[in-house]
Amino acid sequence: MAKIVILTPKDNSPPAEEGLPPWMATFADMVTLLLCFFVLLLSFASNDAEKFKELLGSVRNAFGVKMERKEADHLVLTPSDLQRKEVKMDSNEKRLLGLVLRIKALLDEDNATRKSSGVNADHDGVTMSTDSASLFQPGSAKLKPGANKTLNKVISILKENNYNLVVRGHTDTSETRSAKYPSNWELSSARAASALRYITEHGGISTKRLKAVGYADTQPLVKNDTVANKRKNRRIEFFYHKPARDSW
Repeated sequence: MAKIVILTPKDNSPPAEEGLPPWMATFADMVTLLLCFFVLLLSFASNDAEKFKELLGSVRNAFGVKMERKEADHLVLTPSDLQRKEVKMDSNEKRLLGLVLRIKALLDEDNATRKSSGVNADHDGVTMSTDSASLFQPGSAKLKPGANKTLNKVISILKENNYNLVVRGHTDTSETRSAKYPSNWELSSARAASALRYITEHGGISTKRLKAVGYADTQPLVKNDTVANKRKNRRIEFFYHKPARDSW
Protein backbone atom coordinates (compact mmCIF):
# COMPACT_ATOMS: atom_id res chain seq x y z
CA MET A 1 0.00 0.00 0.00
CA ALA A 2 1.30 3.44 -0.93
CA LYS A 3 2.11 5.81 1.98
CA ILE A 4 1.05 9.45 1.57
CA VAL A 5 3.26 12.05 3.22
CA ILE A 6 2.07 15.72 3.51
CA LEU A 7 4.87 18.25 3.70
CA THR A 8 4.20 21.65 5.39
CA PRO A 9 6.40 24.71 4.88
CA LYS A 10 8.80 25.40 7.68
CA ASP A 11 7.97 28.47 9.86
CA ASN A 12 11.06 30.68 9.78
CA SER A 13 9.47 33.64 11.67
CA PRO A 14 11.22 34.71 14.91
CA PRO A 15 9.68 33.57 18.19
CA ALA A 16 7.22 35.96 19.88
CA GLU A 17 8.78 38.35 22.35
CA GLU A 18 7.71 38.11 25.95
CA GLY A 19 6.13 41.07 27.83
CA LEU A 20 4.12 44.09 26.62
CA PRO A 21 4.20 45.22 22.99
CA PRO A 22 6.74 48.00 22.18
CA TRP A 23 4.07 50.71 21.58
CA MET A 24 2.99 50.51 25.22
CA ALA A 25 6.30 51.98 26.37
CA THR A 26 5.85 55.04 24.15
CA PHE A 27 2.25 55.46 25.30
CA ALA A 28 3.26 55.23 28.96
CA ASP A 29 5.95 57.88 28.44
CA MET A 30 3.42 60.21 26.85
CA VAL A 31 0.91 59.80 29.70
CA THR A 32 3.64 60.44 32.28
CA LEU A 33 4.72 63.62 30.51
CA LEU A 34 1.12 64.85 30.36
CA LEU A 35 0.70 64.19 34.08
CA CYS A 36 3.85 66.20 34.86
CA PHE A 37 2.62 69.02 32.62
CA PHE A 38 -0.70 69.35 34.46
CA VAL A 39 0.98 69.13 37.84
CA LEU A 40 3.18 72.07 36.85
CA LEU A 41 0.15 74.05 35.67
CA LEU A 42 -1.56 73.43 39.00
CA SER A 43 1.52 74.50 40.95
CA PHE A 44 1.75 77.77 38.98
CA ALA A 45 -1.93 78.59 39.39
CA SER A 46 -3.01 80.95 42.19
CA ASN A 47 -6.08 79.55 43.94
CA ASP A 48 -8.31 82.25 45.44
CA ALA A 49 -10.62 80.68 48.03
CA GLU A 50 -12.73 83.83 48.35
CA LYS A 51 -13.31 83.96 44.61
CA PHE A 52 -14.33 80.30 44.65
CA LYS A 53 -16.87 80.98 47.42
CA GLU A 54 -18.14 84.01 45.54
CA LEU A 55 -18.55 81.98 42.35
CA LEU A 56 -20.29 79.20 44.23
CA GLY A 57 -22.70 81.68 45.78
CA SER A 58 -23.45 83.23 42.38
CA VAL A 59 -24.28 79.82 40.91
CA ARG A 60 -26.59 79.03 43.83
CA ASN A 61 -28.37 82.37 43.47
CA ALA A 62 -28.81 81.89 39.74
CA PHE A 63 -30.63 78.61 40.32
CA GLY A 64 -32.76 79.99 43.14
CA VAL A 65 -31.19 77.88 45.86
CA LYS A 66 -32.28 79.00 49.31
CA MET A 67 -29.24 79.63 51.50
CA GLU A 68 -29.02 80.25 55.21
CA ARG A 69 -25.72 81.98 55.81
CA LYS A 70 -23.98 82.90 58.98
CA GLU A 71 -24.07 86.61 59.60
CA ALA A 72 -20.42 87.15 58.67
CA ASP A 73 -19.95 84.49 55.99
CA HIS A 74 -20.15 86.96 53.12
CA LEU A 75 -17.99 89.65 54.67
CA VAL A 76 -14.54 90.30 53.32
CA LEU A 77 -13.80 93.79 54.59
CA THR A 78 -15.12 95.51 57.71
CA PRO A 79 -14.25 98.99 59.00
CA SER A 80 -12.29 97.65 61.97
CA ASP A 81 -10.32 95.14 59.88
CA LEU A 82 -9.47 97.60 57.14
CA GLN A 83 -8.15 100.18 59.59
CA ARG A 84 -5.63 97.78 61.12
CA LYS A 85 -2.10 98.86 60.23
CA GLU A 86 -0.89 95.35 59.54
CA VAL A 87 -3.52 94.83 56.82
CA LYS A 88 -2.01 95.55 53.39
CA MET A 89 -4.39 96.99 50.79
CA ASP A 90 -4.19 97.83 47.13
CA SER A 91 -5.69 100.98 45.61
CA ASN A 92 -9.04 99.32 45.00
CA GLU A 93 -9.36 98.17 48.61
CA LYS A 94 -8.36 101.62 49.84
CA ARG A 95 -11.17 103.09 47.76
CA LEU A 96 -13.61 100.63 49.30
CA LEU A 97 -12.32 101.53 52.74
CA GLY A 98 -12.94 105.21 52.06
CA LEU A 99 -16.50 104.46 51.01
CA VAL A 100 -17.11 102.24 54.05
CA LEU A 101 -15.85 104.91 56.44
CA ARG A 102 -17.88 107.63 54.71
CA ILE A 103 -21.11 105.62 54.98
CA LYS A 104 -20.37 104.77 58.61
CA ALA A 105 -19.78 108.45 59.38
CA LEU A 106 -23.12 109.40 57.80
CA LEU A 107 -24.96 106.72 59.74
CA ASP A 108 -23.36 107.84 63.02
CA GLU A 109 -24.65 111.39 62.53
CA ASP A 110 -28.15 110.29 63.50
CA ASN A 111 -28.99 108.06 66.46
CA ALA A 112 -31.80 106.28 64.58
CA THR A 113 -29.73 105.36 61.53
CA ARG A 114 -26.77 104.36 63.70
CA LYS A 115 -28.90 101.78 65.54
CA SER A 116 -30.87 100.48 62.56
CA SER A 117 -28.16 100.33 59.88
CA GLY A 118 -24.80 98.71 59.25
CA VAL A 119 -22.12 98.61 56.56
CA ASN A 120 -19.75 96.00 55.15
CA ALA A 121 -17.79 95.41 51.95
CA ASP A 122 -16.78 92.65 49.56
CA HIS A 123 -14.80 92.45 46.32
CA ASP A 124 -17.59 94.01 44.23
CA GLY A 125 -18.60 96.93 46.40
CA VAL A 126 -20.09 98.12 49.69
CA THR A 127 -23.42 97.19 51.28
CA MET A 128 -25.37 99.46 53.60
CA SER A 129 -28.04 97.39 55.37
CA THR A 130 -31.08 98.87 57.14
CA ASP A 131 -33.86 97.27 59.19
CA SER A 132 -37.11 97.19 57.25
CA ALA A 133 -38.89 98.44 60.38
CA SER A 134 -37.03 101.76 60.12
CA LEU A 135 -38.43 102.32 56.62
CA PHE A 136 -41.77 100.48 56.43
CA GLN A 137 -44.70 99.38 58.52
CA PRO A 138 -45.15 95.58 58.91
CA GLY A 139 -46.63 94.09 55.75
CA SER A 140 -46.43 97.42 53.90
CA ALA A 141 -44.26 98.95 51.17
CA LYS A 142 -45.22 102.55 51.98
CA LEU A 143 -42.34 104.58 53.38
CA LYS A 144 -42.66 105.72 56.99
CA PRO A 145 -42.37 109.46 57.78
CA GLY A 146 -38.79 109.11 59.10
CA ALA A 147 -37.53 106.94 56.24
CA ASN A 148 -36.12 109.97 54.44
CA LYS A 149 -33.27 110.20 56.99
CA THR A 150 -31.79 106.94 55.75
CA LEU A 151 -32.63 107.41 52.08
CA ASN A 152 -31.14 110.90 51.96
CA LYS A 153 -27.85 109.43 53.20
CA VAL A 154 -28.02 106.87 50.41
CA ILE A 155 -28.48 109.71 47.91
CA SER A 156 -25.51 111.62 49.36
CA ILE A 157 -23.20 108.65 48.80
CA LEU A 158 -24.40 108.25 45.21
CA LYS A 159 -23.72 111.91 44.47
CA GLU A 160 -20.24 111.77 45.99
CA ASN A 161 -19.12 108.51 44.34
CA ASN A 162 -19.34 107.00 40.87
CA TYR A 163 -20.93 103.77 42.04
CA ASN A 164 -24.05 102.00 40.80
CA LEU A 165 -26.76 101.09 43.31
CA VAL A 166 -28.82 97.94 43.75
CA VAL A 167 -31.65 98.19 46.29
CA ARG A 168 -32.35 94.68 47.63
CA GLY A 169 -35.46 93.82 49.63
CA HIS A 170 -35.44 90.91 52.11
CA THR A 171 -38.09 89.44 54.40
CA ASP A 172 -38.24 86.69 56.99
CA THR A 173 -40.36 83.56 56.63
CA SER A 174 -43.36 84.96 58.51
CA GLU A 175 -43.96 88.45 57.15
CA THR A 176 -47.55 89.70 57.31
CA ARG A 177 -49.33 88.88 54.06
CA SER A 178 -52.30 90.62 52.45
CA ALA A 179 -54.35 90.72 49.28
CA LYS A 180 -51.98 93.38 47.93
CA TYR A 181 -48.86 91.36 48.78
CA PRO A 182 -49.87 87.68 48.70
CA SER A 183 -46.30 86.47 49.14
CA ASN A 184 -42.94 87.69 50.37
CA TRP A 185 -41.80 88.03 46.78
CA GLU A 186 -44.29 90.82 46.08
CA LEU A 187 -43.62 92.49 49.43
CA SER A 188 -39.81 92.48 49.19
CA SER A 189 -39.88 93.67 45.57
CA ALA A 190 -42.37 96.45 46.33
CA ARG A 191 -40.25 97.69 49.23
CA ALA A 192 -37.12 97.79 47.10
CA ALA A 193 -39.00 99.62 44.35
CA SER A 194 -40.49 102.09 46.83
CA ALA A 195 -37.06 102.99 48.22
CA LEU A 196 -35.66 103.28 44.70
CA ARG A 197 -38.52 105.55 43.64
CA TYR A 198 -37.69 107.95 46.47
CA ILE A 199 -34.02 108.00 45.42
CA THR A 200 -34.88 108.80 41.78
CA GLU A 201 -37.45 111.46 42.68
CA HIS A 202 -35.41 113.25 45.35
CA GLY A 203 -31.82 112.58 44.31
CA GLY A 204 -31.73 113.33 40.60
CA ILE A 205 -29.68 110.14 40.07
CA SER A 206 -29.57 108.65 36.58
CA THR A 207 -31.78 105.57 36.36
CA LYS A 208 -28.98 103.81 34.46
CA ARG A 209 -27.11 103.59 37.77
CA LEU A 210 -30.03 102.10 39.72
CA LYS A 211 -31.70 98.71 40.12
CA ALA A 212 -34.23 97.19 42.53
CA VAL A 213 -34.72 93.51 43.32
CA GLY A 214 -36.71 91.47 45.85
CA TYR A 215 -35.32 88.27 47.38
CA ALA A 216 -38.23 87.45 49.73
CA ASP A 217 -36.91 85.09 52.44
CA THR A 218 -34.38 83.24 50.25
CA GLN A 219 -31.24 84.93 51.60
CA PRO A 220 -31.47 85.07 55.40
CA LEU A 221 -28.53 86.33 57.40
CA VAL A 222 -29.39 83.98 60.25
CA LYS A 223 -31.91 81.21 60.85
CA ASN A 224 -35.53 82.30 61.14
CA ASP A 225 -35.98 80.56 64.50
CA THR A 226 -36.30 83.48 66.95
CA VAL A 227 -37.95 86.88 67.00
CA ALA A 228 -34.57 88.62 67.10
CA ASN A 229 -33.25 86.63 64.15
CA LYS A 230 -36.34 87.33 62.07
CA ARG A 231 -35.88 91.03 62.74
CA LYS A 232 -32.31 90.79 61.40
CA ASN A 233 -33.50 89.07 58.23
CA ARG A 234 -36.15 91.75 57.54
CA ARG A 235 -33.92 94.31 55.89
CA ILE A 236 -33.29 96.59 52.94
CA GLU A 237 -29.78 96.52 51.47
CA PHE A 238 -28.27 99.36 49.46
CA PHE A 239 -25.44 97.78 47.52
CA TYR A 240 -22.98 100.26 46.00
CA HIS A 241 -21.57 98.33 43.08
CA LYS A 242 -18.24 99.17 41.46
CA PRO A 243 -18.92 100.54 37.96
CA ALA A 244 -15.89 98.74 36.54
CA ARG A 245 -17.56 95.34 36.92
CA ASP A 246 -18.98 93.84 33.74
CA SER A 247 -22.38 93.06 35.23
CA TRP A 248 -24.24 94.30 38.26
